[in-house]
Amino acid sequence: MNPTNPETEPQTKDVREAARALGLDLQVLNATNEGEIDAGFASLIQFRAGAMLVGSDPYFLSRRNRIAALTIRHAVPAISSSREYVAAGVLASYGNNIPDSYRQAGIYTGRILKGEKVADLPVVRPTKFELVLNLNTAKVLGLTIPDKLLALADEVIE
Repeated sequence: MNPTNPETEPQTKDVREAARALGLDLQVLNATNEGEIDAGFASLIQFRAGAMLVGSDPYFLSRRNRIAALTIRHAVPAISSSREYVAAGVLASYGNNIPDSYRQAGIYTGRILKGEKVADLPVVRPTKFELVLNLNTAKVLGLTIPDKLLALADEVIE
């Protein structure tokens, strides 16, 4: 997680609650630069982490190639909320469909330009989500993705 991002606190809270409900041990590692990313991976190895969740953060997204390379080098399966990570080599992503979010923003813009007041418009949350899997990464990590999960995926990178 990036502690300088205001969204980190709610993300961390949600992940902690999910981990607790599943009976999983959670270690939150913070990073704001490449040195801290490297140190975070060293900690993952020390903790013998079974997997990693990359927090939603523009800085991490800009470092997705490095993060993907480190997940493969250290054999740590990782998931994120953005398909760009999977294209870079991370195992999986599950998150809102960005083109659909842009479409929603366009609809809102049109409504505002037609005279509707912003305060009168409802808050709209994403409704389309996508699961993207990287089979090449799964193979390198020695993982088999179940056929049922492959069938549910919106995109499979081979």
